[in-house]
Amino acid sequence: MRISVIGGGTVPESEAGVAAAVGRLLAERGHTLVCGGRGGVMEAACRGASEAGGRTVGILPGEDRAAANRHVNVPIATGLGHARNALVVLNGDAVIAVDGGVGTLSELGFAGVYDRPVAGLDAHDAPGVEPVASPEAAVDYVERAVE
Repeated sequence: MRISVIGGGTVPESEAGVAAAVGRLLAERGHTLVCGGRGGVMEAACRGASEAGGRTVGILPGEDRAAANRHVNVPIATGLGHARNALVVLNGDAVIAVDGGVGTLSELGFAGVYDRPVAGLDAHDAPGVEPVASPEAAVDYVERAVE
């Protein structure tokens, strides 16, 4: 399945480690990672997935596919700016949120609109977000929710 990983564009190293572990687990379990394709949580999750041999899709805000982080296998330029957040969520069967700011909050709103299950690791306390304590618990939750 495809899992959207969302979170802050800049994060402390501890959160980057969590995101990388999420990406690695998704790849090890045969899932495709979808994200916004830039830095922070997105880059860390893509790095983890890439290092584990997984596939990554980056849905970019701008018009330049080369703006994707180096761990994105399939960059998709949209030219939509923050409006691309809807596409990040819509192209996953479920969502894992790691940390995040206002952009992440908008993606959580779209997850509700598009009825996507969401696991949250130190993420916003928002309707529909299932708080989880570890990357393993996040991946387990979204797998069960989509079955």
